[in-house]
Amino acid sequence: MTEDRSEQLKIHEIFYSLQGESTLSGLPTVFVRLTGCPLRCVWCDTEYAFGGGQWMTYAAILAEVAQHKTPYVCVTGGEPLAQKRVHGLINRLIDADYTVSLETAGALSVSDVHPKVIKIIDLKAPGSGEMMKNDYANLDLVSENDQVKFVIADKEDYQWAVKTLKKYAINQRCQVLFSPVADVLPPRQLAEWILADHLPVRMQIQLHKHLWGDTPGT
Repeated sequence: MTEDRSEQLKIHEIFYSLQGESTLSGLPTVFVRLTGCPLRCVWCDTEYAFGGGQWMTYAAILAEVAQHKTPYVCVTGGEPLAQKRVHGLINRLIDADYTVSLETAGALSVSDVHPKVIKIIDLKAPGSGEMMKNDYANLDLVSENDQVKFVIADKEDYQWAVKTLKKYAINQRCQVLFSPVADVLPPRQLAEWILADHLPVRMQIQLHKHLWGDTPGT
């Protein structure tokens, strides 16, 4: 008999930490990391989540989330939208009054994401090797509470990000984040570019890496 997986997801890990990125940076948060991703970004720092993990029911996931006693939950990956049933989990989290953020690569549509979710869409710059996967239709689906992130490896990435920011007037749609690729682009260099060009963006660095390094589950 085939096991019913209608309310199950392949989960790589669930952990409690400080949010290291986005405008929620610094807040104690439960991270629900789904297994799998259709992209292969050159600088990916979560390759360990491409496989492995275990099947968990929505109920089991919510029970583990509740143990950590925080109102903030981040659904991430891998690429969480690659598992279609993630929307069922997100809806359950919203119904339970959690503040939910969703980290997605921007290659898959966010059209079915619950309107109360804070969508954090990572548009891929040339240096990622996956720029052609960007679904720009997602930019018509963001609101002022959502965020579009650019992870930048070099000056070419930066110039592309500025051009894209202006072309789609992204800062008029939602909040915009610029982030340097860790150990590739010095944060100070990105800061100087942003200031020189008077960009309407928020620069961020990965707080969790400054606290715990590259240890998974932190």
